Amino acid sequence: MVRAAPGDGADVGADCHHGPMPSAAVPAAARPAADAELVWDPGGALHLGQTLGVLARGAHDPLVRVLSPELVWVVTRTAEGPVSACYSRPGPGPSLRRPVRVRAWGPGAAAFLAEAPRWAGAEDSWAGFEASPAFAALPERLRTARRLHPGLRLPSTGRVLDRAVLSVLEQRVTVREAVAAHRLLVRRHGQPAPGPAPEGMHVPPTAEAWRAVPVWEWHRAGVDGARAATVRRVAERAAALERLGRAPLDAGLHRGLRSVPGLGPWTVAEIVQCTHGDPDSVSVFDFHLAAWVCWFFDRRPGDDRRMLELLEPWRGDRQRVVRLLRASGFRKPSFAPRLHPEDHRHR
Repeated sequence: MVRAAPGDGADVGADCHHGPMPSAAVPAAARPAADAELVWDPGGALHLGQTLGVLARGAHDPLVRVLSPELVWVVTRTAEGPVSACYSRPGPGPSLRRPVRVRAWGPGAAAFLAEAPRWAGAEDSWAGFEASPAFAALPERLRTARRLHPGLRLPSTGRVLDRAVLSVLEQRVTVREAVAAHRLLVRRHGQPAPGPAPEGMHVPPTAEAWRAVPVWEWHRAGVDGARAATVRRVAERAAALERLGRAPLDAGLHRGLRSVPGLGPWTVAEIVQCTHGDPDSVSVFDFHLAAWVCWFFDRRPGDDRRMLELLEPWRGDRQRVVRLLRASGFRKPSFAPRLHPEDHRHR
């Protein structure tokens, strides 16, 4: 059951409070009413933190902030304008099966409610996979991971431009470098999030704003010329990419994304896993993934070819297998010191 309504004067409430003191101690005047609200029954187990957490990069991500397993903030842009949205699980009962409340602020609040459930995996179903012989053939550790994490779903945001920019910034660099660059650029060229979103959250830049980022800003963020040029190409095709956000998950979607120079197999996989909830795409050419998957199955290092061979029995659901592997807590052995990239920005 879904209920949507404009703000009626109710305050943010304890479920969306993120300040340093308890919600009851916050004056009512300091809790602005939501512009729109939705109550959604997920129809099964849903873990908000695990499902939406895959969209976030770090504890201070400007676009997605996971404050607890039952409280997640999202900031995005709709055709009607910017929006901040708070996902929460108020009420009694098992947390994984409570209704989800989405409260939204900003010009795009009402429009966002129509897509809010998809962000939290409303269109993703594990039922077919779990009933298949392929699931029964999974290693026990992965089947156990699914039993322990029944609320894990795959999100579908439809935000191809935003995900493409982030994925391009993550090409060929460490996670720390990419996260820092993305945070700096979004906060400098986006705009503060509407409503009572957590401090530091920002609306992502428009395509025009990404195209207008000057060379010295890319340099300041530690982004090399090749990645900056790819982001500009992505922004130049923003209208077409946003149409792909509503396209079906098929070979045509992958071809459309690959048509943009600089968007290779790894980048496209990283995009569709989050924009379309792709249950099968695997991030080949990833710096860590192949070795990690091969260590789990073979107990020795391997390359992308071997990783795909190992995952072949689960074709159609290979991304689900990777997500279960992450949920299982498996860690491969470490044999080298952590990489410390050099900073060339001030040379």
